Amino acid sequence: MNDKASVTAPGWQYWTVAVLGFLWNCLGAYLYILTKLNDPLVTVGATPQMLDYIAHMQLWAHIGWSLGIWGSFAGSVLMLLRSRFAVQAFLVSLLGALLSFAGQTQAGVLEPAEPIMILAVIGFLLWYCRRSEQAGLLR
Repeated sequence: MNDKASVTAPGWQYWTVAVLGFLWNCLGAYLYILTKLNDPLVTVGATPQMLDYIAHMQLWAHIGWSLGIWGSFAGSVLMLLRSRFAVQAFLVSLLGALLSFAGQTQAGVLEPAEPIMILAVIGFLLWYCRRSEQAGLLR
C-alpha cells in the first residue's frame, strides 16, 4: 500500500485546531514584522528594559526568536496542507522559542506568563501534529 492510500480524511476537530493555530501564528508573525519595523503600536506597553533588549538583542537570541515565530507559522501552513513536515516545523519552533526565552531570561526582561502560554501552544500543536501523523491524517 502506498502512502497516499493510507492517508485518512481529517474530521472537524483537525480543521478547527489547524485554523485556530494558523490564526494564532499569523498574529505572531504580524507582531514580529511590526516589531522589526519599529512600529510604536507594538511596543507601547513595553518597559524601557524590554525596548533596550529588542534594540540590542544578541544574534543567537534573535535567531531563536525568528525560528520560533517562522517555524510556527510554517508549521501552521503545513498543517493546513496536511503535510507531515508540520511536525518538524513545530519542533524547530519549540527549540527557537526556548532559545529566545533564554535570551530574555539572560537579559532579565522575561515576563513569565508570556513564555508559558506560547510554549504551551507550540507544544500542543507539536503533539497534535504527531498524533495526526500517527493517525494517518498527514501525508
